[in-house]
Amino acid sequence: QVQLVESGGGLVQPGGSLRLSCAASGFTFSTSIMLWYRLAPGKDREVLASITENGQATYWTDSVKGRFTISRDNAKNKAYLQMDSLKLEDTAVYSCSALYLGTAYWGQGTRVTVSS
Repeated sequence: QVQLVESGGGLVQPGGSLRLSCAASGFTFSTSIMLWYRLAPGKDREVLASITENGQATYWTDSVKGRFTISRDNAKNKAYLQMDSLKLEDTAVYSCSALYLGTAYWGQGTRVTVSS
């Protein structure tokens, strides 16, 4: 079955960096669109970025443009979210999602806490 497993979250100071990974299995990863979302306390879920099968990235949330970078490695069945210049307001649970054959699949998420 389809599985998405995020990793790489943790505690980081403001201005720091983290790289989140999303390991995919159970489907043809190279034909999926991958997305990263986050859910912060007291806020609605935000779609941050998406990346097409051939690596075209789109950033959907203005607050992460220029700081976050989405990427993928089809050979490794992984998607990534490089997060730089982290801010307190980036604290959230980050999840990856795969759009595959018209269906969206979700991982469990990884928690990112930005705190001094």
